[in-house]
Amino acid sequence: MPLVPDYIAALRPYVPGRSVEDVRRQYQLERVVKLASNENPLGPSSLAVTAVGAALAASHRYPDGGLALRAALARRFQLKVDNVVVGSGSEGIMANVIRTFLCDEDEVLTTEAAFIGFRVLAQSRGVCYRTVPYRGWRYDLPALADAINERTKLVYLANPNNPTGTTITTQELEDFHARVPERVLILLDEAYFEYARGTPDYPDSMQYRYDNVITLRTFSKAYGLAGLRIGYGFAHEALVANLLKVKLPFEPAVTAQAAALAALDDDDFLQRTLETNARGLARLAGALSSMGFEVVPSRANFVMVVLPDDATAERLTEDLLHAGVIVRPLASFGLPACIRVSTGTDDEITFCLRGFEQARG
Repeated sequence: MPLVPDYIAALRPYVPGRSVEDVRRQYQLERVVKLASNENPLGPSSLAVTAVGAALAASHRYPDGGLALRAALARRFQLKVDNVVVGSGSEGIMANVIRTFLCDEDEVLTTEAAFIGFRVLAQSRGVCYRTVPYRGWRYDLPALADAINERTKLVYLANPNNPTGTTITTQELEDFHARVPERVLILLDEAYFEYARGTPDYPDSMQYRYDNVITLRTFSKAYGLAGLRIGYGFAHEALVANLLKVKLPFEPAVTAQAAALAALDDDDFLQRTLETNARGLARLAGALSSMGFEVVPSRANFVMVVLPDDATAERLTEDLLHAGVIVRPLASFGLPACIRVSTGTDDEITFCLRGFEQARG
């Protein structure tokens, strides 16, 4: 009798982007810029760094299970603590959602080439994973609504979406939700929320607190804490109560919670992050378009570049590595003719665009 279920044996694990050290060593380069993983190029908030140092002194004590951060988030967003859950990144909460609510006969539904982390987690549960095609690199919400059947338990939406950077509008979300049965959960992944908020047609899910919607957000992107793995979610208290039964009791770590609490109050850092990203996004999109590349309009902290074919995407990725620029090839997402380029500092983007010029030449 095999020890591993067939759906685990067939699963392809998530493979992180290549590291600066690895590329520098392989290609014998002095300078390498990583624009592959949608990280904050400014690093973490200095307040968060200080808070982590102070928290280390208490690292012999078990964490409080995220209660302090849940309370701070409840105050910030004018909710009850019972509506807030925290975990090891938004993916940690995503994993708990899948463990908590999905049964063997259930199905999940999303767009093709959705965030690869969700696909791996859903398929690791062994449930049916169904998709509908993009429409103009955006979620086709009417088609998703049409695809819901009696077995559909969860619909995954990312807004802004990774890897395309596109968004769902307020009207589209309202129209879609009206067609989703109450028994179906909508997992609304807002990992890039801070970058998109404030645009007129972007739906801040906190204004749409539907009982069957679970919102996920993270400190990994705009707050610069990717390495500490800390995220949070909002949902009806009945959903949160069941998630708390499943999550690890001492998750998140003391240091991660301390950093998140400090970062949450560092408004100056967040503002600098958003300004840096806005400049970078405009430069990348404008310059790459002027070079003749097809760039998908983005409201996140990256752009997706669509190449003529798979071979061109592979060749460009390799040429950029030789130039010291790490981007994210999207074959593993299901988009082999596309690459994703994260925003960076002004200097990093100058270096990146120089690499594109060399690769094109």
